[in-house]
Amino acid sequence: MAIKPPPDRLYGRAVGHTLRARQAELIETLLPRLRWPVPFTITPRETWLEIGAGGFEHAEAIARLHPEIGLIACEVFANSIASLLSRLAPLNGVETIPPNLRVHDDDARPLIRSLPDASIARAYLMFPDPWPKARHAKRRFVHPATLADLARILKPGGEWRIASDDPTYQSWVDQVFAETTLFTLLEATSTRPADWCPTRYEAKAIRAGRTPRYWRFARA
Repeated sequence: MAIKPPPDRLYGRAVGHTLRARQAELIETLLPRLRWPVPFTITPRETWLEIGAGGFEHAEAIARLHPEIGLIACEVFANSIASLLSRLAPLNGVETIPPNLRVHDDDARPLIRSLPDASIARAYLMFPDPWPKARHAKRRFVHPATLADLARILKPGGEWRIASDDPTYQSWVDQVFAETTLFTLLEATSTRPADWCPTRYEAKAIRAGRTPRYWRFARA
């Protein structure tokens, strides 16, 4: 029997504390210049996707480390987006917009369904909300019914990189991917691979005594 996909519903907060006037101004004026599908100002060798960019430190690091690729970073939390914009356009400072970074400020799932087949060479899901209660499993981004959507947009052999510090989510990732033929496990380790950019969520987890796990899956 077919597995019903999770509904396109965002369960986390979209806004935290009230945006400051400067942040609200940047959301209105700068974000439209970065919002996907505004074209990259380079011709990227390939396009990557980050699902749930958090504070965007990871996305910025990727964009700097790989200037030849284009990165679409998805994040709905307005305060996180405002933090990124404040770094890119500091008050009384020089505005610097990465030519290869674009922001999708809405749910990643409809975006993924709208992307062309085999259009993404690498996807990231870094420390997603684990929704640890069993009744909330349908809210997890890694889900048997959504793997096909990622598989469709990834190039053959394209990578999906996932990291989590939550034991329940770690077991869930192992279980879900063990039951699919769409992806092949390339690596699963408790040591962050050398070519992975660190994140503040990772640092927070380690300080709290949790052990992150890192997976690399290839589109079969």
